[in-house]
Amino acid sequence: MTPSHTGPDFSRAPFAGAPEARFAPLPADGILPEGFFSTSNLPTYVRLGAEWLAPTRPRMDCVIVRRPDHLETIEPRRLRRGDMIAMGEAEDGTDGIVVYGEGFIGGSHGANEFRFMSTEVSRERPVNYEELATRLNEERDRGGYLIWVTGPALVHSRARSDFEWFINNGYVQAVLAGNAVAVHDMEAAIFGTTLGMTSTGQPTEGGHGTHMRAINKVRAAGSIEAAVRSGVVTSGIMHALVTRGIPYVLAGSIRDDGPLPGVISDSLAAQDAMREHTVLATGAIFVATALHAIGVGNMLPAFHTRNGFPEPLMTICVDQTEFVVNKLKDRGTHQAYGVVTNAQDFMHVLRFYTERRRQAS
Repeated sequence: MTPSHTGPDFSRAPFAGAPEARFAPLPADGILPEGFFSTSNLPTYVRLGAEWLAPTRPRMDCVIVRRPDHLETIEPRRLRRGDMIAMGEAEDGTDGIVVYGEGFIGGSHGANEFRFMSTEVSRERPVNYEELATRLNEERDRGGYLIWVTGPALVHSRARSDFEWFINNGYVQAVLAGNAVAVHDMEAAIFGTTLGMTSTGQPTEGGHGTHMRAINKVRAAGSIEAAVRSGVVTSGIMHALVTRGIPYVLAGSIRDDGPLPGVISDSLAAQDAMREHTVLATGAIFVATALHAIGVGNMLPAFHTRNGFPEPLMTICVDQTEFVVNKLKDRGTHQAYGVVTNAQDFMHVLRFYTERRRQAS
């Protein structure tokens, strides 16, 4: 799941003898000059003078802009006329830019080749929960930054208390989700139902409107934080996040009810807020969410930097169908480790092994 990685040797090809990278100005705000370099999510090095520099804030589908004291990977919509961006389409050093994929791409493709649709996932593949638990404990113990990207099925499947345990025990540094996760979590805290169903899956009288009543109570309190502080919400995911001071981003959608106060309905603003956490991530766990998994996956690099060296970024994607996991990989998040199962089973079993691993250490 976690391929080893060694840093590049700049004294050898494709680095040795490569020319200095070229930069050109934007002709207008948000408009790139033809021939710009489009980034991937793999370690990338740019030659400036005699040095090879790694741009900060790496992610795919962006460009590299030259700042006074560093290089930055940035979304084109953020750039202004005159900003200097890296030019060239080659990734092999011939344009002064090297995409260094060794240790990050498996299969039969070239070591430095970034491509879509290069891996497959199957529900028949065994899940090594011991290894997943070991990685989670390692990241927690060395101060890593684990982001969790969740869908409402995690709440409906009765995995809510397991996620609450992970939050309370230091395995969650940020949560990226949508309005529905928070709504149904707080519906469970206030009324004991999710989507009007009891914890045993039985429908309740008037249950179709229970989540709307939960939204109304939180809106009346003024915010999610105020609902927690005032005792309206006394348990669950949002309660744990607020009481532990753990940041979260709730991104709105066209189908949202309410939405809750604090939900970011501007999709680009929500992306910007999420990106501030993806640039810090040393690991990511996606559970039961197609759109958010793919969206956040596109913001994540395949690596993070620790002590000055790039390391593969642990990425786990959980869904009950192969489609979501394969789609995530097809869109470029090739480092994702796919787990094809339901959210309840995954969270229960992962918690069991994580607790056992923690007690043994």
